[in-house]
Parts: sequence; C-alpha cells; structure tokens
Amino acid sequence: MSSQKINKKLFEDRKRTNILSNPEQKFISYLVPRIPNWLSSDGLTAIGFLGSLMILASFLLAENVHLNYLLLGIVGFFVQWFGDSLDGRIAFYRNKSRKWYGFALDIIMDWVSTVFIGLGYVFYAPGDFKYSGFALVALYGWAMIISQLRYKITDKYTIDAGLLGPTEIRVVISIVLLLEMIIPGSINYSVILICIALLFINFSDTKKLLDLGDIRDASEKQNKLNNQ
Repeated sequence: MSSQKINKKLFEDRKRTNILSNPEQKFISYLVPRIPNWLSSDGLTAIGFLGSLMILASFLLAENVHLNYLLLGIVGFFVQWFGDSLDGRIAFYRNKSRKWYGFALDIIMDWVSTVFIGLGYVFYAPGDFKYSGFALVALYGWAMIISQLRYKITDKYTIDAGLLGPTEIRVVISIVLLLEMIIPGSINYSVILICIALLFINFSDTKKLLDLGDIRDASEKQNKLNNQ
C-alpha cells in the first residue's frame, strides 16, 4: 500500500491541505478501481449516511446498554469516511460526475450527518455537558459555511481548515470515544476542548476569509475602472 500512487485525476477538483491528505489519497486511489460496478455514487453516499446513523446508535446504546457500544461509533466513523470520501471520487473515475448535483448532495449530507452525531452526544452527555454538544454542531456548521464562502470568493474548493480536515476530525473523535471507554466521563471534557479549538480555528479562518473578500472586491473595482 505504501507504494500505491495517487491518481491525481480523482482529486483535481479540490485542494487538500490536511495532514493525512497523502496517505488518504493513496488509499482512495487504491479503493476506487475495486468498487464493484453495481455500487453507484449515490449508493456510496447512502453508505456514508449509514455510518452517521451507526454513530448515533452507538451513543444511544452506550447510554442505555453498555459503554463498550461506543466501539460501534468508531466503526461508524470509518463507514462514514468510506462513503463520503468515495462517492464523488467514484463518479470522477467512471466519468459520471455531476458537479453541482454532487456538490449540493455532499453539503446537505455532511450537515445532516453532523446534526445526527451531535444529537447522539447530546443524548449521551449528562447535565449541562449537553450544551457542549450543541456548541460542537454549531461550530462545525460555522466551519462548513466558511468553506462554502471561500469557494464562492476564490472559485477554489477546499474542505480543510489548514492542516485539519474532516478525516482528522473523524480520527480525533474516534480517539475520544476510545478514551471514553477507558476513562468514563472523559468525553465531556474532550468535547469542550474540541469546541475551544474549533472556535479559535473558525475565528482565524473567518479573518482570512474576510481578507480574501477584500482582495476580490479591490480586484473587481480595478477591473471596472480598467473597462471604463
């Protein structure tokens, strides 16, 4: 697998800056040709959504049956990554991409999945810690909005906030779930720390976004003057 080459054609529609981008793209390049023909892009999207439901179920089962059901959430994050990462790439590979349909579906499913995962934690968390679940969903939604506005302003699509992207977030939360099984209650403080980190990242990315907006405004004004 380490010698697997990246199929750059699969990723030419977006810029990735996340830490795991290189091994992730190698793994996706390995998986895409091996996806059976009967499994469509929409089918992979459905698999990704199933992963989100597994994460929600893991919180409910951990709360009402046994803590070890949080392992189902870790599996769910892999299933979610599998569907979410491959649905668009398989469309490119098969020359069946629908740019705006895929873009719209991807954003909607990402948001719905985020809400389900946050809801799962809200059910699981005790007392006032439930508010941090709401904060986590809101902050991740803020990050998604920044991503879409950056695309609108720059015409370049990226889903990463610097070195962190959705894959890194999944890995971090999976570690948090594993730690919760070892040290019950630790997840409540881990979620607060994640929220604080996201808050600072979002403030930084918002400042960068507004700077990009200023640059584009100045460029458009200059173009208008040159065309007069």
